[in-house]
Amino acid sequence: MKRRDFVKAGAALAAAPAVPAASTVPAWTARAPAPRAADRLDQGPFTIDQDEGWYTIEAATPASGPVRNFGLGLVGYTWEENGPALAVRRGEQTLAPAVEAIAALPFVDVLYIRCDWRDVQSRPGRLDLSPVWDLTFDAARRHGLRVGFRVQLSSPEIQPDKLSLPDFLKQKVPLVPIGALSRRGGARFVEPRYDHPEFQRAFRELNELLAARFDGDALVEFVDLMMYGFWGEGHTSNLPSPFPDPALAERTFLEMTRLQMENWKKTPLVVNTQPDISRVGNDAVLALAMWGGCWLRSDSVILDEPIQIEELSGRPAWLAAVMEDGYFRQYDPSAKSYSVDAAGVSVIDKTMLHALDVGANYWSLWTEAGNLARYREAHPEAFLALRSRLGWRVRPAWVWQRKRGGATELVVAFANDGVAGVPGTLRVFVESPDGPVLVGGSLDPGHPYAGRLRQASFVLPRDFRGDTVSLRAEIEVKGVRRPARWACAQATSNGTLMLKLKAADD
Repeated sequence: MKRRDFVKAGAALAAAPAVPAASTVPAWTARAPAPRAADRLDQGPFTIDQDEGWYTIEAATPASGPVRNFGLGLVGYTWEENGPALAVRRGEQTLAPAVEAIAALPFVDVLYIRCDWRDVQSRPGRLDLSPVWDLTFDAARRHGLRVGFRVQLSSPEIQPDKLSLPDFLKQKVPLVPIGALSRRGGARFVEPRYDHPEFQRAFRELNELLAARFDGDALVEFVDLMMYGFWGEGHTSNLPSPFPDPALAERTFLEMTRLQMENWKKTPLVVNTQPDISRVGNDAVLALAMWGGCWLRSDSVILDEPIQIEELSGRPAWLAAVMEDGYFRQYDPSAKSYSVDAAGVSVIDKTMLHALDVGANYWSLWTEAGNLARYREAHPEAFLALRSRLGWRVRPAWVWQRKRGGATELVVAFANDGVAGVPGTLRVFVESPDGPVLVGGSLDPGHPYAGRLRQASFVLPRDFRGDTVSLRAEIEVKGVRRPARWACAQATSNGTLMLKLKAADD
């Protein structure tokens, strides 16, 4: 499937009526507010007149390999818009071993499902999840992975035989013919009237059911925002939308976005940065979603429009970016379109490495476990680069022990060796060897930014007499706190860093 052929063809809509002026403001300029940090730590500056003596007691160095944390990782697909792994589609393999194969890859961090509405609900009032859901969550539990998913409201992959809508709904909602695409054999496509009361009623129920089941589930990493059109990306290629005017489309999808944001209170939502070629209010949706703390994603990299690259790379540091590219999703060097440039860089590696340029937190590996393992074995460079730079990789780069006001103070300079800021708030605690927290709190959201430092102070209780403490981290996103591991060579097996203190009279 040539996904971006659809998008490039959207230039034909240039003559369509303009969306309201408020929607033409690029979302990345909206200055989305940072979440509030609880118990904010003193973050300096720390001048020489504050202390009565100091010494650098630790200088941790970067970890050389992958460090698994919430908010980053390589994403293996158990189901994509065309279905499961190719062998399953050909009838050569059953679904369960295909899911197990992708989950068992040692470099996969997150499992991902992209399916249609009809795959999660077949009747009103309840979820009827297709088998891939239980298989995926079971594999994630056994392999220590997390799960992301998207439920598509529309997809060209199954039309005209089926619609993404469940059968019980398609009889109640008007279906508008939007045209045919010659590159898909002249298949004629329809889109539902998303604004129709029956659609809206069912959409609300769908979100309430999904959120009741998955919001706050410890295994769920993120959920893609359900958006307009093909694959839920926010467009229908160069075909028109089913709406009579762009203003109605924008109002409809703003309300659908608000509904999703209201239902998903704990799990991050991810909004697509797809430009508004179908005139359905994508710019306004993106601005609203970013303002509400949604993460960003794009479903391609090399063939993204300039504005998408600007939005992704210029996003607030506390928002993660999920990246994929479907052109070489099979990771197959024998494919006709596979090539290697004059510098010796393959087209697959070039795509993967560009995810780092936009500061990605996640990179998608798709469904083909065998091909992935073979490609990584033969071409390890891009995989090594992503596993050592993707997302946020924070370590205590300097730890100073100071005497201050009759107490022991630790000033820590946290370094971020990753390409993205912390996708939320980093919380840090100094603990005694037997477990009690001595002091702790939060850095400002997003800090330390990619490639930058952030300092913070920890003043120990005056009556503390120990000579060893540990430095522990956790990440907070949407009020949910999860353990975090330091990305340094000196970290312990549980991800903390042990510090040997100097005596007060040293």
